[in-house]
Amino acid sequence: MLELILLEDEPVIAEELAEFLGDCGYRVTLVGDIAAFTRTFDAKRHSLAVIDLGLPDGDGLELILGLRQQGGTLGIVAFTARAAIEQKVLGLRIGADHYLTKGCDLDELAAVINALVRRLGLQGEAQPWRLATGPRELWAPNQRMLRLSNQDTLVLQALMNGAGSNVSRRQIVEALGEDWLGYDQRRLDTQMRRLRRKVEQATDLELPIKTLRNSGYCFYERVTIID
Repeated sequence: MLELILLEDEPVIAEELAEFLGDCGYRVTLVGDIAAFTRTFDAKRHSLAVIDLGLPDGDGLELILGLRQQGGTLGIVAFTARAAIEQKVLGLRIGADHYLTKGCDLDELAAVINALVRRLGLQGEAQPWRLATGPRELWAPNQRMLRLSNQDTLVLQALMNGAGSNVSRRQIVEALGEDWLGYDQRRLDTQMRRLRRKVEQATDLELPIKTLRNSGYCFYERVTIID
């Protein structure tokens, strides 16, 4: 899983972005000022950075310039309230790979980061997640295994059969053998939270499922299903 460092000083925006980027499949390190970024940033871990510019202890442009002077292949996205075209041109000249203004659709941010990952060749050839439906086992790319309940197996099978696509909440509920109209969807939310937690505890990896708000879920990494 690619690691991304997010520098944002507004707590509400920071939490929203961190949650969104986590759902997009990145392991997010969240910091709130330049000093924390400097203490936390590790060029060996962090492949991507999303950086606000107006910060309580300095200007994000100076931070970007310093990062570029260090060399390396860090992908940098400036994400800021500064919307003037001259600010955008300056940010790109200094070293940001992309410059987005706050208020853009978050899907645009995700698309920009995905394009940056492809351009920098960061996607690699990770091993797939493997679901063995017979013994009810989930094998993570790091070869750690989790034994699953029958319900967790059915949920993962529905999601992994549609890997890379939106699997609706209704499809998952019906895969569980439940009646969609009479099903309390809070049960599905609870099951997904528990499943994520169990997978992370057993494998030390986050389950690569993106939540599609009010719609469904998407399993966004490579999969193999063994009957």
